[in-house]
Amino acid sequence: MITGEIRNRVDKIWETFWTGGITNPLTVIEQFTYLLFIKGLDEAETTKEQEAEFLGIGHEGVFPEDKQHLRWNQFKQLGSAEEMYDVVSNEVFPFIKNLHGKEESAYSKYMGDATFLIPTPNMLAKVVDGIDNLPATEDRDAQGDLYEYLLSKIATSGTNGQFRTPRHIIKLIVELMKPTPEDIIIDPAMGSAGFLVAASEYLRDHHSDMFLVQGLKEHYHNTMFYGNDMDRTMLRIGAMNMMLHGVDNPNIDYRDSLAEINKDKEQYTLVLANPPFKGSLDYESVSNDLLKIAKTKKTELLFLSLFIRILKPGGRAAVIVPEGVLFRNQKAYNTIRKEIIENHKLEAVISMPSGVFKPYAGVSTAVLIFTKTGAGGTGNVWFYDMEADGFTLDDQRSPIEQNDIPDIIQRFSNLETEKDRTRNDQSFFVPIEELRENNYDLSINKYKDIEYEEVEYETPDKILKKIDTYEQEIIEGLKKLKEIVKGL
Repeated sequence: MITGEIRNRVDKIWETFWTGGITNPLTVIEQFTYLLFIKGLDEAETTKEQEAEFLGIGHEGVFPEDKQHLRWNQFKQLGSAEEMYDVVSNEVFPFIKNLHGKEESAYSKYMGDATFLIPTPNMLAKVVDGIDNLPATEDRDAQGDLYEYLLSKIATSGTNGQFRTPRHIIKLIVELMKPTPEDIIIDPAMGSAGFLVAASEYLRDHHSDMFLVQGLKEHYHNTMFYGNDMDRTMLRIGAMNMMLHGVDNPNIDYRDSLAEINKDKEQYTLVLANPPFKGSLDYESVSNDLLKIAKTKKTELLFLSLFIRILKPGGRAAVIVPEGVLFRNQKAYNTIRKEIIENHKLEAVISMPSGVFKPYAGVSTAVLIFTKTGAGGTGNVWFYDMEADGFTLDDQRSPIEQNDIPDIIQRFSNLETEKDRTRNDQSFFVPIEELRENNYDLSINKYKDIEYEEVEYETPDKILKKIDTYEQEIIEGLKKLKEIVKGL
């Protein structure tokens, strides 16, 4: 989470946009992101120049010799706001829009219709000055926190089930799945590409040697990351986010993942997603392949069917679902749970507290982890009851010490040691036979043993006598108060 000081700086920049007439939160984020991207390009270029100089090798940068004045550290020093505005609006912005030239990259596709909307030189000067005082955008953790805070300002988030996934929950899921250099990763409802960015970060941190192997390096930049969304603004933000995090050419598409037009089948090895789960669709707008698994209009169930279809055999999925998916006793819900448990391999159900998505919604959610096999394989399913995620579960979401996330990662990475856990513990195994007996119910409360402590209460007579005593004390107190008031 970003510090109070940085939060205040961001709020001041936001206020500059607001008072300048840009009041749509998504538009503010988009314009904000363009400038963060421009600053990040310059910082990344400076780092590469310094590395090349240290190693004594040549460096062909993003900015040609005749375009050096388009760099952040150059135009921010221009003498007047009007001069800066002219350079940014007429040269810098067209430059970043055409960074990939005519290539069919995600970046060039979605930057093509990007528009620079900052209306006045004075407003641009204030925003540039504010952004210049933020942490370096090459600091990946700081940038992730910054994006998270910006996205938290989308007031309409959650109205269509499109919750911003907290960054620490994304990192938890990626840590659990441990992406490999050979994986082909997709988020079919990508938003700002948080899961894809976190997966790319994990690979850089844990498999840095993959960049020494030409084939793996090419795979990382061109054929590893896939994402779909139906909001072009979020696609632009996602494309810039991926590029700033060092992925040259992610496969990001404007696409309704649930529609018939999406023909993806057995193409990916890892699904990481938090799909919309408030909507209902008409059968006519949904791919027939998905309805074959479970005939439903519920998006949360349709996305689970989609994940099964698009995964290669042996592919894995870690996805967030609303709590109702775990236990609702309706045909479509039962069908999809049975499909995952009987025909594939359900590995884990991690129940999360209802405050995780506040302030957008108080809905309880869970993480499902499963492997596509097409031939079963579910044995003992690991359940974990997350009680705390390191933040308060109210609208403020302030940091606290209680945090189950490290314990979840440690235990899931060592499931052999979980066999002796009891149903009174925070985590335990449930065998498939028991799931079958309970109509494939995946609610942890169905299987957890709850210890009740006997509480002894006083007899009714004693309680009534205490009430009489308290009442007399109140009456006496009121008499004294009246006497005091009369004497004033």
